[in-house]
Amino acid sequence: MLANSLGLVKEDIVLISDKEHNSNLIPWLVLRDKIGIVVKIIPSNEDGSFNLQNLSKLITGAKLISLVHASNLDGYTNPAKEIIAIAHQNNALVFLDAAQSIPHKKIDVRDLDVDFLAFSGHKMLGPTGTGVFYGKSELLDKLNPFMVGGDTVLSSTYEDYKFLPVPEKFEAGLQDYAGIIGLGEAVRYLSQFNFNDIKEHELKLNSYITAELQKIPQIKIIGPKDPKDRSGIIDFYIEKTDMHKFAIMFDEMANISIRSGQHCVNSWFASKKIFNSARISLYLYNTMEEAETFVENLKKIIKIM
Repeated sequence: MLANSLGLVKEDIVLISDKEHNSNLIPWLVLRDKIGIVVKIIPSNEDGSFNLQNLSKLITGAKLISLVHASNLDGYTNPAKEIIAIAHQNNALVFLDAAQSIPHKKIDVRDLDVDFLAFSGHKMLGPTGTGVFYGKSELLDKLNPFMVGGDTVLSSTYEDYKFLPVPEKFEAGLQDYAGIIGLGEAVRYLSQFNFNDIKEHELKLNSYITAELQKIPQIKIIGPKDPKDRSGIIDFYIEKTDMHKFAIMFDEMANISIRSGQHCVNSWFASKKIFNSARISLYLYNTMEEAETFVENLKKIIKIM
């Protein structure tokens, strides 16, 4: 929606990081090919952390920074408040993809002063196919609807129309009210937890698994070495090994499901010449017993590979 509604024109500059999910990369590349916007990549540090100096070098003339908040690749959380401050000092807007961060930490959009933010419902225990798009009211008023039809207009004639105010002008047709109700219940459920407790629980599990992985020379962890900088994510690979096979062995031998592949960040894997990886995503429902079971079976699989 944002890509189609901002009124971007030829040679407008959009900045993104080098670790964006395809959903925050492909729309900008399509607009580059379609209308001629300029897409510039902000290089990360070697360990995957954000480089504010690289941002400052590229920010001049940029209209928008479209950035992941917490990476689904390595769990690293970008310093959003500092990024937003730099952007606003240079008259650029900021959009944050908070799909990976919203279930794990408290986010205050007013404190961040972020212009736009979006997240998906299924990442926070809600139904698939749901999500939230936030924007400052004065900016949403300026955005054109990406889809029009029933319930988006206050009035219409054969020659003219008048849109309803935000949010109705963006809500064409019958909404997925069943999914929205389900997402509301997920929000209520998560609201009973202290996010600091979630953070500490994830760190405890992540620290244990990270320490065990670091004992295995073949395994290379993607992202910062310190687990406190990776939220609940542990993404790793073994050189010259198809990590899909690795994940299948976990499933068949131990009934443990982990994600394998390029995690919709194909561009990063291509740039690093890494074929794929295996990713563990820890959350409040995971236990130390599960972490120990994972490590125990990891060692078995490593021996037979």
